[in-house]
Amino acid sequence: MKHILIASTSTVHGSEYLDYLLEALTSLFKDADTILFVPYARPGGISHKDYTEIVQIAFSKINKSVQGLHEFDDPKEAIRKSKAIFTGGGNTFVLVNQLYKNGLMTELKTAIESGIPYLGTSAGSNICGLTIGTSNDMPIMYPPSFNTLGLVPFNINPHYLDPEPGSTHMGETRDTRIKEFHRFNSQPVVGLREGSYLEVTGSKIVLKGPLKARIFEKNKQPYEMETASDLSDLN
Repeated sequence: MKHILIASTSTVHGSEYLDYLLEALTSLFKDADTILFVPYARPGGISHKDYTEIVQIAFSKINKSVQGLHEFDDPKEAIRKSKAIFTGGGNTFVLVNQLYKNGLMTELKTAIESGIPYLGTSAGSNICGLTIGTSNDMPIMYPPSFNTLGLVPFNINPHYLDPEPGSTHMGETRDTRIKEFHRFNSQPVVGLREGSYLEVTGSKIVLKGPLKARIFEKNKQPYEMETASDLSDLN
């Protein structure tokens, strides 16, 4: 049975890295002493080593150790033997390209669907959906496919931002971008605001956190879902 947290972000305003999720992560990773961290998204171009050290500081607060996937000679075997997995944020295209390059997309999906608890933030959340077509990231790499893990039957838009009333910004809003996506794609999109996350237990998907999520379905007006809503039937 799947046990997954799909979070919009790793850090909310005014707190340290992962702090707002630590209570939920204590429960999610209760049976694991060591978290396998996938550092491939490399926010700001940070090295895998430096990124893993940041994550270790956060998880030390709940007495967990962290090993970066880049440390293993055989990353496939590392995923198979893992007890808990976290994929952090950064650039989704870089992340997906590296997962495909190392032949890990199927391995990761199999491990999570077999019950290995998983946390994804930002880019690590994008890959939980059907594709990365609703990522906010610049396509600085060209992965072999935009298809990802399909752990939930829709796409994710992390860091969802509402249009600001009275804004003089002339660029496209997030709503406009997702409307463009739906001109060519049919799957729903869940806009996750900062501090919100999806808790997946088996086939049940529940919105958690303090804020509503914005739901986009093709040929429909976007609508809001309250926190604690069940999104299991969204497909």
